[in-house]
Amino acid sequence: MITVINQFILRHIKSLEMLGVLMRIASFSLVSWLGPQSPFMLVWVVNTCDAILLAWCSILKKDRAYTVLNVFWILVGIIGVLRAQN
Repeated sequence: MITVINQFILRHIKSLEMLGVLMRIASFSLVSWLGPQSPFMLVWVVNTCDAILLAWCSILKKDRAYTVLNVFWILVGIIGVLRAQN
């Protein structure tokens, strides 16, 4: 199953990376525009999903710097989701 997913990602990697970047821009823009009224759980879920997508792409491309950056964002996103639940 992972092999099939990896092949799909590699075939569509540029589009998927762009999708991940646009997801991140959209979620941070939402926070910038709405401030304290932002739907923080949604923002953190979107941020975590885009970080997973971008980390996966980075791993397949063997780009260590972006892998580290996006794994960091996954961890930040998990913390954000946990904090937004309270």
